[in-house]
Formats: sequence, C-alpha cells, structure tokens
Amino acid sequence: MKKDVVDLIKDINSPADLRKLPLDALPEVCNQIRQYIIQQLSCNPGHFASSLGVVELTVALHYVYDTPYDRIVWDVGHQAGGHKILTGRKDRFSTYRRLHGLMPFPSPEESEYDTFTSGHASTSISAALGMAVAANLHNEDRKVVAVIGDGSMSGGLAYEGLNNASTMPNNLLIILNDNNMSIDRSVGGMTDYLHQLHTSSWYNSLRYSMSQKLLKLGWLNEERKRKILRFNNSLKSLLTNQKNVFEGMDIRYFGPLDGHDVISLVHTLQSIKGMTGPKMLHIHTIKGKGFPAAEKNATIWHAPGKFNPETGERLESTNEDEPLRYQDVFGETLLELAEANPNIVGVTPAMPTGCSMNIMMKKYPERTFDVGIAEGHAVTFSAGMAKDGLIPFCNIYSAFAQRSFDNIIHDVAIGKLNVVLCFDRAGLVGEDGATHHGAFDMTSLRAVPNMIISSPMDEHELRNLMYTAQQPNMGPFVIRYPRGKGVLKDWRCPMQALPVGKGRLLQTGDDIAVLSIGPLGNEVEQAVSIAKEKGIGVQHYDMRFLKPIDEDILRYVGEHYSNVITVEDGALKGGLASAVMEFMSENGYSMRVHGMGLPDEFIEHGKPAELYQIVGLDVNSIATKIEAFSGK
Repeated sequence: MKKDVVDLIKDINSPADLRKLPLDALPEVCNQIRQYIIQQLSCNPGHFASSLGVVELTVALHYVYDTPYDRIVWDVGHQAGGHKILTGRKDRFSTYRRLHGLMPFPSPEESEYDTFTSGHASTSISAALGMAVAANLHNEDRKVVAVIGDGSMSGGLAYEGLNNASTMPNNLLIILNDNNMSIDRSVGGMTDYLHQLHTSSWYNSLRYSMSQKLLKLGWLNEERKRKILRFNNSLKSLLTNQKNVFEGMDIRYFGPLDGHDVISLVHTLQSIKGMTGPKMLHIHTIKGKGFPAAEKNATIWHAPGKFNPETGERLESTNEDEPLRYQDVFGETLLELAEANPNIVGVTPAMPTGCSMNIMMKKYPERTFDVGIAEGHAVTFSAGMAKDGLIPFCNIYSAFAQRSFDNIIHDVAIGKLNVVLCFDRAGLVGEDGATHHGAFDMTSLRAVPNMIISSPMDEHELRNLMYTAQQPNMGPFVIRYPRGKGVLKDWRCPMQALPVGKGRLLQTGDDIAVLSIGPLGNEVEQAVSIAKEKGIGVQHYDMRFLKPIDEDILRYVGEHYSNVITVEDGALKGGLASAVMEFMSENGYSMRVHGMGLPDEFIEHGKPAELYQIVGLDVNSIATKIEAFSGK
C-alpha cells in the first residue's frame, strides 16, 4: 500500500481521534479505510464484501456518537471490519481471524467498543432495546444504535424486537443497512424534501415546542401522541406513495438515504440524534462497495479467500486430484436423489451457495427454497411439507440450527415427520470462532424422542446416510458433517440404505476399544496404526449413529474390554461418551470410559487443525490416549 494512503488513518487510534478531523476530511478517511481493508484481507482472508459496504456508515456513527459511552450494536458482525480499525485495533488487523488474533466478530471480551457479541443474525434490535431501556432506568443520557441489515431483517427475532420497541418508552435508533432487500426505493423531489423537513433542526424544534405546549395544556397524552404520529406517517405515505411496516408500528422512519454519502449521513445522524422515541433510518448500500469484483458478485466475495488487490483475481487454487468439500458432496448427492425421487425438496436459510444446495437449485428451482435468515421457519416450513408427503432436506449450519431447537422438537419430532436435517459445519469450523463452531447439536438433540442422529466418517457414508434418510417411514433424521474437504478422491459411489442404529467394525484388537462417530474416525484410524506399531491392539468401531446407538456393539465392548475410549467432534458432555457411560452403568458393565471430545468451554478461532490440536483431538493426542489406557 502506498504511503500516502495511510496519511489520515495512521493517526486514528480511537473514535476520539476521528472526531478531531473536519467534516470534509471524512470521505478521504472512508477511502483509506476501504483500501486498508482490501489490502489486509487480500493476504489474510476474512469477511470482505460486508465490511466494504458499511465503511461510510461506520465512520459517520463514530463521528457523531460518543462511543464507547454511546452504544453501537452491530448485527451480522462480519460488517464490523472498519469498526475494528477505528477502535484501536488497526495495528492488529493483520491478525484478524488468526489463532490468538483479533476475533472474527465483535466481542466485549476484545474491546469496550464492542457492545455485544454478534456472530449470529437478527439480534441487534432486541439487544440494543435492552440497553436503551437500561439507560432510561439508570437516568443516563446514553444513545443506543442498532445496525441491522445484510439479510438480517428476514429473521423473526428482528420483528419481535421491532414490535417491542414500538410499545415501550425508549430512544433507540435502528439503522437498516439495505444492500439487497425488497423494500421499495422511493425517489423524487417530494421525498427528498420531506426527508429534509423531517430531519431538519427547524422541523424538529418546532415539533418539540408544539408538543410541550400541548402537554402543558393537558391536550397531549400518550394515546393522542400515538394518533398524531400515525397522522404524520399517513400524510407522508400519501404524499410519497410510500408505506412501510415501521411507520405502521409507530416507529419514526427516515430515508431511504445513500449509505455511501458520509457527509449526508453525518448531517442526518446529528439531526435525529436528540429525538425521543424509537426511530428507523433506512440506508441503501452496495455490498463490496469500492471493489468492482465484489460489487458484481457479493456472494463469492463475502469471504473470498486470498486475492490480488489490484486485479481482483482470486488466488485460492483448486486441485482436481483433491477430495471435494463435504458440502459439495452433499449438493451433488442431493441432486442425484432428487432426480430419482420427485418428493425430495431442498430448504436452506440463506445459504444455498454455502451449503451447495445451489446445485439442485439450478435444475429444480421450483423444488428448492431459500427462506432467508430464518432457521426456525426453515424447520417448521419443512415440517409442513413433510406432513403432506414431501421429503425436505433442510440444510442448516450446525451453530445456526441452535436457533431452531424448539421448532425441531415441537414441529418435527413430536409429529415423527420425515424431515432430513442436514447440519453442515459440524464440529470446529475454524476462523469464525465460538459463535460458529458446531459443538452442541448432538448433545442437545440426543434427549429428544423420535430423533435419528447420525454422522458420516467419510463421503461414501454421507451419501449412504442421505439415501437412507429418504427411505419410507424414517421420521426425523439428522445428518451432521464438517466444513472443508473430505478424505476420498473417488467420492462418488453406488448408494445403499444403512441399517439405522448400527455401526461398523473397522479394526480388531484385544487391548482396548475405541468408539468414534463422524469424521474424527479418520484420525482414529491413523492413531490406531501408530498404536499397532507399538504392539497395541485396538478394536475400532465407527458408530455412525448416536441415536439410536448400536447396543450390540456396546454389549460386546462391555463384555470384552476393561477400557474404552470414545472420540467425537462435539461437546463431550451429553454426547457419545455420555451415551456409552449411561449404557454401561445401566447394564451392569464395570469398565472405564475415557471420553475425548470438545471441552466444557467455548473454543476460540483459528485454523481447524490448530484448534483440534489445542483440544486434544488430533492424531497424536488420540494415539497418546490409546497408549496411556491400553494397559501396556
């Protein structure tokens, strides 16, 4: 990066430094922040297009508001790259998403400027409303701003927050960052005039003084205030031919504005900063703004990997001899199954590309449904289709599926409906950290009646489980698999139905038994080879199913081994180890069960290989455990 590009931002180590600059310097600050993000993320991959799209908004917010005393609550935290740069983390931005480096999303553990953990979508309005109410109760003149957008308005929690914000005293400002949403863009001179009128200091001063006079005369109570606000919104709607849900909820609405005009944003924020009551500022932005390739294809450039910042060429090479990603095997297999079975449909909450359901979507768009960031709805929607004879493959990232737990129980499990829940990104996902690790699906769902819970060791097993899940009378069927590439180059195989609740024997040995579930079975196989070289005989089972668990295997192990090791890529408490210990205790087997899984803590971000080594689930750690408890 050229030296002159950092002339302004090199001295900005906090928002207080930003606020020392004259207003007309802000466009250049935005340009330099944008170039800094491009330069850094080109060689240190991370969330890219979203942060570029809100640079001007980020600068305007920190310029107008007294952060960190005033609160900015980010929704979909991958928008917060510029926020991190402005709040004292510029010099560490090269460590973004690396092990022990800057966190991938805002976190109060990292900075006082990060007011709320925001790795999942649609949370900002509810959290910010809570902060606004707390400020009122504490008699603090603290301003609270929720920044929502980038698809988050499709989540039901956002509307729950809006509904509550409209019914209780608060001064919350909600900023809707609209970069690709179905809210009509109103244009024309009257709209511009009304925007200027509604945000001008003259208009709001007049509005305030009139309301105070009416209050003194006893003519303005809460109900009349609501009626006046409704009349104001109705007049605006009449003149602009624009009506939206926010005005219908008595939330004052401003916009839409150009979200890339930083000076206009500053003027608007300054004008509405002192207003009382809930407010909505609607801005239009371009995801990937300032980088042409990202502007043209924001999906690919959401997290593009390494790239050439000058040409926009992506540098991540693909080797045809390497195994496919699990998600691609899922996508190709789903298409095969859908071609053979017309009742199969696909459902995903906003991740058709991320989970490779776009493969089926291209051929069968009428049978593939992207429901937006709405995991609970995705599950219940799938349940409705299953009730009337379709077989939905509902693909949700494991960590996001946590948001649909009640829907899985109430709408799928109780009715024994054949919804195939495909949990992508199970286990440790890597650089996205604690909010994205798929640690809890097995432990949370094992207690739910009628559930079948499975995890494939490799791509062939994934295909066979998918084939099994769409067989008649299956009921709720969970298939969990990891992020990243598989282990088999020749992944395509004839599919067969597997016996539900039955595992398979992979290695025989007399000294110790190892029971694994899921892809970590491949690491166990390598560890078993190490153990054999040391004269240790290992009986290795791939359990395949957590529920129902293979009791024949457990009885054999209970009768023939005094030590057993369980290996799983989920939370240790409540998972495979717990299931094995429960069975052994209930059936009177006296043996030692040594569980290996994710510990009772949230795991930081880093490359998956680094994280599995830290938690003791790499090949060497498994081999060491086998040797330690083998009796040799």
